[in-house]
Amino acid sequence: MQYNGEHLLPGQIGHFFSILSLVASLVATIAYFNAARIPDLQSDKQSWIKLARVVFLIETISVLGVFFSLYYIIYNHYFEYFYAWNHSSRSLQLKYILSCFWEGSEGSFLLWSFWHCVLGWILIKTSKTWEAGVMTVISFAQFCLASMLIGIYFFGYKVGSNPFILWRQQMPDIPIFSDPNYLQLPRIHEGNDLNTLLQNYWMVIHPPVLFLGFASTIVPFAYAIAGLYKKDHSWIKISLPWAAFSGAVLGTGIMMGAAWAYESLSFGGYWAWDPVENASLVPWIVMIAGLHTNLIYKSTGYSLRSTYLFYILGFILVLYSTFLTRSGILGDTSVHAFTDLGMNVQLLLFVLVFLIPALVLYFLCYKKIPAIQKEENTYSREFWMFIGALVLFLAAIIIAAKTSVPVYNKLFGTNIAPPEDPEFSFNQVQIFILIIIGILTAVTQYFKYKSTPEKYFGKKILWPTVAALLVGSAICIWGNIHYNKQGIGFLVAIYVGIYAAIYSIIANAAYIWIVLKGKLKVAGASVAHVGFGMILLGVLISSSKKEVLSWNTTGIAVFKKDKKEDPAENITLFKGVATDMGKYMVTYVQDTLNPKDRKRYYEIDFKAKNGKEQFKVYPDIIKNNKGMEGFSPNPDSKHYWNRDIFVYISSFQQNDQADTATFKNIAIKPGDTTFYSNGMLILNKVQVNPESQKDKFKNGETALFLDMTAITKDGRRYPITPGIVIDNNDLINYPDSVKAQSLIVKFNKVSNPQDGKLEIGVRESGAITDLVTLKVYEFPMINILWLGIVVMVVGFFMSIYQRIRPAFFSKE
Repeated sequence: MQYNGEHLLPGQIGHFFSILSLVASLVATIAYFNAARIPDLQSDKQSWIKLARVVFLIETISVLGVFFSLYYIIYNHYFEYFYAWNHSSRSLQLKYILSCFWEGSEGSFLLWSFWHCVLGWILIKTSKTWEAGVMTVISFAQFCLASMLIGIYFFGYKVGSNPFILWRQQMPDIPIFSDPNYLQLPRIHEGNDLNTLLQNYWMVIHPPVLFLGFASTIVPFAYAIAGLYKKDHSWIKISLPWAAFSGAVLGTGIMMGAAWAYESLSFGGYWAWDPVENASLVPWIVMIAGLHTNLIYKSTGYSLRSTYLFYILGFILVLYSTFLTRSGILGDTSVHAFTDLGMNVQLLLFVLVFLIPALVLYFLCYKKIPAIQKEENTYSREFWMFIGALVLFLAAIIIAAKTSVPVYNKLFGTNIAPPEDPEFSFNQVQIFILIIIGILTAVTQYFKYKSTPEKYFGKKILWPTVAALLVGSAICIWGNIHYNKQGIGFLVAIYVGIYAAIYSIIANAAYIWIVLKGKLKVAGASVAHVGFGMILLGVLISSSKKEVLSWNTTGIAVFKKDKKEDPAENITLFKGVATDMGKYMVTYVQDTLNPKDRKRYYEIDFKAKNGKEQFKVYPDIIKNNKGMEGFSPNPDSKHYWNRDIFVYISSFQQNDQADTATFKNIAIKPGDTTFYSNGMLILNKVQVNPESQKDKFKNGETALFLDMTAITKDGRRYPITPGIVIDNNDLINYPDSVKAQSLIVKFNKVSNPQDGKLEIGVRESGAITDLVTLKVYEFPMINILWLGIVVMVVGFFMSIYQRIRPAFFSKE
């Protein structure tokens, strides 16, 4: 059958490059491996390297070809391709097209492969005698990644997932493909859209940075494997800037994800120990441990075996995180895990094909790896750096073990239930690791390598310690930190953690001036530690002092309590009605649907009762897609230098249906009570020409307004003043309403002036009630966290700059 409107050439080009990439990466692996086996002085070695470089160039061109072919297809909405249809739509804003690219696993693997190409060419330029061994590992990783994109069957088993497969090839049995014009069908023509959670600018920039961090972990790993193979450990100096680069970029990518969560997810913050968050955090922690043992070996000769192990595990854990997040195994425990593509066996093999050979090689060479048998001096820098690395490794093991519970259940058929409070299950352990790391980052730099005189150490550390104790005490005493959710023991741990974080900041800042004499060129590590201490402090203060502002004062609960939300912590606002919310009066002013991004924005006005503060926030909701029902809320925040007011919509009611309710006429006189469905109405008195309503009548006119009170079943009171204005023989009616009760009252007439009988009309109508339910938090001092990230990353790059010339341009 000839199908109309299909564009087959871009997909054919893209698939050709996918196959070429697979073949080229395999040939490059073989060529580099052969070169690595030949001694450096033999001429055949250079011939193999030249061939490998040519083939790696073909591999790079192929990856770019796949990348641009897929982007071209998505950009032009060629929805005959299933990947383009499944991850984008014609109504999607142009700025999110790149997010469509890596929403799927195939695009993520391609992004990862692209960064390997970039890093590979840097290594070809700089790694010199290490090129063959290092590039063997990277080329083989490229082969594995390329296999994820071919989507070809071998002996009945599907290898990879082809992003260029056509809709009608993906699901050939669907009846619509009997129509040659199937592309014009509305469901196909519009596209399946991008996941609503990813329609945020952070998801345009966060994945490329994160995957550069993931990709960069292979460089120390590749050097370690090449070093074991060659029985040459001189690579250790070259790997330092690479490990620092990996730590900086991967850490930045992780925290960009935290910023995305803060702006797009409604779990109420920047971190929730989500399994996908943990999957990227664990390899970063191990890489940082490896960086520190690397420094130890470079300066003293200790900890080479640990450095090998940490660099190997750092990359292996990246592969394991790939398995966790793309196998679908975390689908029930994470808000942003990928779905199962039927590639679980291949993903597991991706881990094992690196893990098993690397560990076998490591343990075979273990005894031949140089190790100083002399016990380290406890008054030495290397001793405490090693202790810190072990503590980091312990933290990584604990996080990985807790995150892997779904894997245990899958492998062993167990049914280990997640903890009732997942966040606290992590926090109760990690708080003590935080304390130890904070103290170690404070004091370790004041030790010298190999041995430190006690008097020297005591003299240098004294004033930073005193300053940290004073500042920490001031914060703990006057900082109003009274976190009691988990008991007094955990509160004490928070206090100690604050001391440790302050100690880390002050001691490292002081080290720059006391020991380094202000020489910032060599202060990269201290600056990074200052930033790390700020992150710890920002996390502790913003989390322990995080306060719910939206306590329910209206008594209205529009949803039932569950694990995610408690009605007591969510306040319901009726449109146009100022509502008491602690120190603020909060008003739901209006809402607007933006047709461009398809989000409904709610204008929420906050006015402080003391009159010193007024601001507006605009949280929004967007209709879920991808088979999910309901709406996804996107928070908004009011940022101050010392706090954030964080707001998201937890529920809403939009009434745009026709109002079919009618007025019920009731006879009443002053002092009488009448009832409506949710309470009663009391007529207090009749007011003639009241001053409070003067804007509704002119001189010479007669105005009658009823002073009434609506009292709800739960005791809330609302004033209501319907009235009429008489001008000669004309009567103008001014109804009044209580929107919170969907209640309208109008004054019809005076039935009997002699006995004071009046007639009112009462109407109850859901059509007048627009409402939203808000969750509002206050995050004190959260900017310390964000600023700390910037400072830490700056410190990393200062360290890289300090070491990059001898590392990259030495004659080794």
